[in-house]
Amino acid sequence: MAAEEAHQQTQLGDLPEACLAYAIALTSPRDACRFATVSPTFRAAADSDHVWHRFIPEDHRAIVLQPSPAKTARKKDAYLGLCDGGVPVDGDDGGCRMWLDKASGAKCYALSARRLSLPWDDGEFSWRWTRHTLSRFAEVAQLVDCTCLDIYGRLPAAALTPATVYAAYLVYGTAEGHRGLSYPDQETAVALGGRVLERHRVCLRPEDDETRKFRGAGLIAESSSVADDGNEEPRRPRMRGDGWWEIEMGRLNTTGAGGELEEEEVVASFEVLGWYPKRGLIVEGIEFRPVQS
Repeated sequence: MAAEEAHQQTQLGDLPEACLAYAIALTSPRDACRFATVSPTFRAAADSDHVWHRFIPEDHRAIVLQPSPAKTARKKDAYLGLCDGGVPVDGDDGGCRMWLDKASGAKCYALSARRLSLPWDDGEFSWRWTRHTLSRFAEVAQLVDCTCLDIYGRLPAAALTPATVYAAYLVYGTAEGHRGLSYPDQETAVALGGRVLERHRVCLRPEDDETRKFRGAGLIAESSSVADDGNEEPRRPRMRGDGWWEIEMGRLNTTGAGGELEEEEVVASFEVLGWYPKRGLIVEGIEFRPVQS
């Protein structure tokens, strides 16, 4: 009798689809996809509109879910579309775009070169604005010539997804004949409300011969707050699938920040400490993306 009663106990898969969907909606998009492989019942619940409606940020539901013959009726497809293409922020198609990290649903942002603070960006002496076939934005900034090079990108901290570890990335390329981008006296930093959270040495165009000449000439800037003491080798860039280079600038953890983020700004910066000629850097923008676990 006890065995028969145990056999008749309700299993998790016996729950109504609506109950399963409610529970799955409390997880993450990655988990929902895992649940979909358990059984046909779980798949129906995991693919339901209730689940994927919750994964779409509330402040963007009106944009991606508005009725239109050209838009899909499935909210899962609307979510995936927001992951792949993204949307302009505040209608600013040339300045900032937001999309979702497919696995976590966290917001990602790209600030175009037009949204960044560039040195002497009010004249042709330093920068030339031009179109680029690889860019998602209308224009990129190409460095013509300068001696002082620092770049800043700012984003309201409240725009980021709570309880998430973010990294900022400088997205760039280099033109033929570039100069002054291979020396290891470059720094990046990420700050919140004026407080520097991380600072790192980087090198946009690592070339060992140039580095040796640089060190031999004693050109490491004494003002560097990340001293050349061997504790940190300069971070190197990686080539992305879209043809741009990127280098991680630093990280920010929004976990437990609470109302602190409401009025704060996140600032990601890149600076070359040495005053020598530089040219040929092509800036596409700065991205803020969740760190993949």
